[in-house]
Amino acid sequence: MKNIITFGAALLFGVSPSLTFAQQKDPAEAEFEKFRAEMEDANPAELFEMKGEELWKQKRGPNNVSLAESCDLGQGIGVVKGAYVAMPRHFADADAVMDAERRIVWCMVEKQGFKFDDIAKKPFQSANDPGAPDITNLVTYVATHSKGMKVAVPLKDPKVREAYETGKEITNYRAGPYDFSCNTCHGSDGKRIRMQNLPNLSTGKGAIKGVQGWPGYRMTGGVMLTHQWRMNDCFRQQRFPEPKYASEVVTDLLTYMIG
Repeated sequence: MKNIITFGAALLFGVSPSLTFAQQKDPAEAEFEKFRAEMEDANPAELFEMKGEELWKQKRGPNNVSLAESCDLGQGIGVVKGAYVAMPRHFADADAVMDAERRIVWCMVEKQGFKFDDIAKKPFQSANDPGAPDITNLVTYVATHSKGMKVAVPLKDPKVREAYETGKEITNYRAGPYDFSCNTCHGSDGKRIRMQNLPNLSTGKGAIKGVQGWPGYRMTGGVMLTHQWRMNDCFRQQRFPEPKYASEVVTDLLTYMIG
């Protein structure tokens, strides 16, 4: 198990694709950290959490059922406590390893009767959107119920271990017009993009920094974003083709990062 992590509580800041190196904490970074700490008592993420709880318990979709009465996140039908930190995990009913967002989407499709293509049309919030997509609110709600808990991804499961190893390969894979891999930015200490320090995902401590706070509220755009969005945006910044929403590729990456 890794260190204690907190989900749904971070205030995130936009970054520019100009890569530099940081040897020590500078005054600007310290000011950002001070600001984030001060904002914790009035975290806008709580609004998305409240909406997510409403959606979780509401009977919805063509099948008119709630996720609370039909969706098993690995801890039992309707149980959200501790579910987020125990994913990605293998789900026998889907015969797939799934992270939290992918699993909730699966439940919306298979249990409530929504169409995947409709969900995937607008899975992430942008700065001009009046509100977050339902899936973002739901993920925020589920993640909140793992605050302060330790990561417990079941890596002893052979299928989860396979996803972990695949994610490791993807992390090291170099391609695209810049010949980048995930490790170009996240494979060593001391790197940053402008004001944003980049976690070293090759270490346990760095990996925790890379996953804590997702989903999180991004101050620069006033939007709530999930870990799926973060992964997709990393592909975009590398000039890779972006993965299909809720794809196996992203789950594999998250299994490696979180596990």
